[in-house]
Amino acid sequence: MLSNLMADMKVAMKKKEKERLQVIRNMISLIKAKQIDLGKTLSDEEAVKLIQSMAKKIKDSIEQYKNGGREDLAKSELNELNIVNSYLPKQLSDDELREIVKETISESKAITMADMNKVMPLLMPKIAGKGDGKIASNIVKEILQR
Repeated sequence: MLSNLMADMKVAMKKKEKERLQVIRNMISLIKAKQIDLGKTLSDEEAVKLIQSMAKKIKDSIEQYKNGGREDLAKSELNELNIVNSYLPKQLSDDELREIVKETISESKAITMADMNKVMPLLMPKIAGKGDGKIASNIVKEILQR
């Protein structure tokens, strides 16, 4: 992932895409800082997790700006989010996520909310990098409460 970002940074420099360049630099900086902290090179999977956390923070910022009536800043953050999302794997749709949750619940033979701790450890590896754990957790709760 880092090599892709470095190559894209060069392209953005040549095309004079300032906003894209800044976002790519931020992602590279985030990955390199984590590598220094850990003292090792990050795998693509680890880098994706870092970029996903960055995207989540940007989403939170967008909400804050909208609530504060700062549509100009919200729009800027939305552009940044679109750039960041272009480097992330395609996310599962709600329907796809719901289907995986249903399969996992039947696999784990979960019946009640008390069985949620059986479902989540099986579910999370299946959706890692492709789906939001919080949304998945809410779907599990919704299904088990029926």
